[in-house]
Amino acid sequence: MINKSAGWLMIRVAMALYIYICVCASASAQFSTLAYRTYMDKVVENNRGYAAEKLNVSVSDAELAAAKVFNDPSLSVEYANNDDSRMKMGQSVAVELGKTFSLGKRGANIELARSQKALDAALLEDYFHSLRAEASLAWLEALKQAELYKVKENTYEQIRRLAEADSIKYSLGEIGEIDAIQTKLEASMAYNDILQASAELHNSFAALELWTGGGDNALYRPSGELHASPRAFDLGWLQQTALDNRADLAAALKNVDVARKALTVTRRDRRTDFDLALGYNYNTEVKNSIAPAPRFSGLTVSVGIPLRLSNVNKGAVRAAELRMKQAEFNYEQAELEVLNSVARNLRTYTSFEEQARRYDNGLLKDAQTVMEGKIYSYNRGETTLLEVLDARRTYDDVRTGYIETLCNATAALIALERSVGLWDIEF
Repeated sequence: MINKSAGWLMIRVAMALYIYICVCASASAQFSTLAYRTYMDKVVENNRGYAAEKLNVSVSDAELAAAKVFNDPSLSVEYANNDDSRMKMGQSVAVELGKTFSLGKRGANIELARSQKALDAALLEDYFHSLRAEASLAWLEALKQAELYKVKENTYEQIRRLAEADSIKYSLGEIGEIDAIQTKLEASMAYNDILQASAELHNSFAALELWTGGGDNALYRPSGELHASPRAFDLGWLQQTALDNRADLAAALKNVDVARKALTVTRRDRRTDFDLALGYNYNTEVKNSIAPAPRFSGLTVSVGIPLRLSNVNKGAVRAAELRMKQAEFNYEQAELEVLNSVARNLRTYTSFEEQARRYDNGLLKDAQTVMEGKIYSYNRGETTLLEVLDARRTYDDVRTGYIETLCNATAALIALERSVGLWDIEF
């Protein structure tokens, strides 16, 4: 009965291993390796959101061209018949060419359109910086999931070997049935963890398609290091660089200029337009016996000036002044937020880098040494299975914590450089 139980256990373990190998082979065949720079090139070329944002600049170009249009002239033709068929009073034709002149309004609208174009260009630059950072975080998440998958894979492999060894020990009567069942249970749980890790790995790889546009219908496996090279930064230099380089700060400043130009347009719109017209009149001969008149022609010049009584209401000007003031406050607030975010991101990055150094300086190695020692002692019958499993879980927790810390350190570096307006990230 013992040999039968042990044999069944070995068959179960072998089947699980076979399924695991098949799943891994299938997963590996679905992905093609992709380097970070190639990935970012695809993001810039194919990302739909970025393509949509670039159209804002094209729209601004069109609006600038539209602002340069002059007022159209007007042409009017008038014909009059003074009961010529009965009274012989003659006929007349009048032609008039006129145009409305708006002093200073066209120039103000052109300047506003130029400022809006500069604002849209700054917003596009800021969108690109955000896109680059978010796409890099997605890349980083995929690398992290690949490393976590390796942890689960290694754990399953060790527990599987332990379960195989325990099945043999059980068949020889060296350990009890509970210990054999326990290792079998741990192997099954480890395999479930692999299945979950595989799903998360596939999802993280598939998420890259959202950033690259998905035009080639391919799933990519990112290649590169999870941890970017550590950097040393000076807070004062970072903050000054951020004030000089941040695209969103430049956009906030451009928005102030747009509000100022909009105020100028509002004031110019209150100016009085005037209409200037030049006319030509031709009158036929009047053959009426009471008041005869020869045919004649004449020129007329007319000027029309509307009475802008509505200018008494200055609500539009006041609203434009308040919007300009609001834009100035928003810029000042944006400056404070930039300085604050740089300081916060630097502290976060420094903290994660210090944690990563602690892992590298012995924490990870000590956990591995304890785990390997417990396994060696268990194989010699000097320790219990629970101690081995506890050491195994501690080692896995430490490895997972290490991977998370490396990922967080790189993510913090991305956030820091994004907040400063710099970029030299490589994986």
